[in-house]
Amino acid sequence: MAEEGGGDAAEVVLVIREYNHKTDGDRVEQVESSCEVGPNGELSLYTDLLGDPICRVRNSPAYLMLVAELVSYGGDGAEERKEIVGMIRGCIKTVTCGEKMSRNKSGEPPKHVPVLTKLAYILGLRVSPSHRRMRIGLKLVYGMEEWFRENGAEYSYIATDDANEPSVGLFTGKCGYTKFRNPSVLVHPVFAHRLPVSNRISIIKLTPSDAESLYRHRFSTTEFFPRDIDSVLNNHLNLGTFLALPKGYIWAGSDHFFKNPPENWAVMSVWNCKDVFKLEVKGASKLRKGFAKTTRVLDRIFPFLRLPSLPKIFSPFGLHMLYGLGGSGPMYTRFAKGLFGFAHNLAMECKCGVVATEVSSEDPLKLAIPHWKVLSFTDLWCIKRLGEDYSDGSVGDWRKSQPGLSIFVDPREF
Repeated sequence: MAEEGGGDAAEVVLVIREYNHKTDGDRVEQVESSCEVGPNGELSLYTDLLGDPICRVRNSPAYLMLVAELVSYGGDGAEERKEIVGMIRGCIKTVTCGEKMSRNKSGEPPKHVPVLTKLAYILGLRVSPSHRRMRIGLKLVYGMEEWFRENGAEYSYIATDDANEPSVGLFTGKCGYTKFRNPSVLVHPVFAHRLPVSNRISIIKLTPSDAESLYRHRFSTTEFFPRDIDSVLNNHLNLGTFLALPKGYIWAGSDHFFKNPPENWAVMSVWNCKDVFKLEVKGASKLRKGFAKTTRVLDRIFPFLRLPSLPKIFSPFGLHMLYGLGGSGPMYTRFAKGLFGFAHNLAMECKCGVVATEVSSEDPLKLAIPHWKVLSFTDLWCIKRLGEDYSDGSVGDWRKSQPGLSIFVDPREF
């Protein structure tokens, strides 16, 4: 890019480079804020990254943040001005992309084993509103994909709102991504009153070791299951893995559980997003704010009535992410609902505004987990194959696979 300035020729060069936390923090935050502004008269969701622009990828095995910087040179070739106008984050991990039957010794029945792939994830793509339609977003994506390939990633995917036409158009129309999965993000407000949990259910907190054993034993072939699940479960942001069991069932460790499981059970882990970022709904009228405040006051004064109330979403609020949902048995969705009540009460004690989870559109939990439709939405995951010189074995091309009953949503990328 070049532009004329005064009587001497001035040049403006776009540089894609790695984020520098010592010098770029304030300028990146300015771009983030400019991108969060919604249309006049409409609600918009603002994200406060609490001073850490890398917070949403920091806990991944490998991550990178790139910035797009405009560098202006004067007519004498001297550098005059630098302006950050965009950024992008990415991370890489190994996940399950399918399953195959194992080749066991003669006499032993074959087992389902996961097929793994190295998967990259793009998130947090931002371009300053005053510099859009200049192919800056496209160059940021290309720069990130180059890093993905250098580090052996076989697929790249992004998550966006299906209604976000510019984002969908960029990735599917210009970057070679295809629409892949449509999981549902289920969001529920945290009330001032506690939710009831059935007295027929016992809820215990598993040790990280038992939680890892349970997840690897029962969920390792689930699509998107991370190979480093132990890192997730031992992370300081993980508040625990909780198991719902029938009243009277004695927990004696994961080995005993695998040999003698109850007919019905459910599991769920809780991730503390509140310490990573906070959200705020902006653009609300005084009437809406007043109505929300009234519901909270009534709920606080009369908690025994269990009135639904809207939390303080018009000021910064935190959330808990529920992940690793699953279970077994004809009544397992009821046990999952009991776990949700427990998680809601935990979030209330931690003063969170909402609890959220993300499930496959085919998962029965979509109907069983309590959520507010006005706060929930359908996500769109788009995927791209980064190379053709490798094989996924029995899976083939993952992009062409049919969705399973469930997916494993990594809380590090929510």
